[in-house]
Amino acid sequence: MTALLPGSHCFIIFAQNIVLMPSFDITSKVDVQTLDNAINVAHKEISNRYDFKGSHVVLELDKKNLLLKTETDSDMKLKQLEDVLISKAMKQGLDVKAFDFSKEPVSSGKYIRKEIPVCNGLDKEQAKKIVKLIKDSKLKVQVAIMDDIIRVTGKKIDDLQDVIQLCRGADLDIPLQFVNMKN
Repeated sequence: MTALLPGSHCFIIFAQNIVLMPSFDITSKVDVQTLDNAINVAHKEISNRYDFKGSHVVLELDKKNLLLKTETDSDMKLKQLEDVLISKAMKQGLDVKAFDFSKEPVSSGKYIRKEIPVCNGLDKEQAKKIVKLIKDSKLKVQVAIMDDIIRVTGKKIDDLQDVIQLCRGADLDIPLQFVNMKN
């Protein structure tokens, strides 16, 4: 038997049986440092390539807005610059789907400029499309959109792995990462 001293407080905590279900998050983020490294490697190659010697070529990263700004003196050089960027980004482990090359270049004076947005995070439409894909598959998981990520929860880890394979096999135009796997 335990005696309490006068003025002391006793707290009793009842633990409930809390069952945590396995879960993971689906996101679409680009590591800015890896992207910066890919751009630096692309700068090196551009400075060493014979076809770029004496040409006006600009490739810079706006880290705040995640926007690549390119500027060349011809349309052909712009295409070559994009090819160099793609190859160096892939060697750094970045998915090419992270770059939105759909914008048309703008001619201003003697230079051609093009801004290439870099995907960072899932927007609402992309998230809804992924949630619909998962729900239509009839897998026994719960899916929730939380800001720019999707949380997938299921009773069995095998169901979660099936969701990952489903998302990898789907023809989505964005790079996906599967993070925070919890048992």
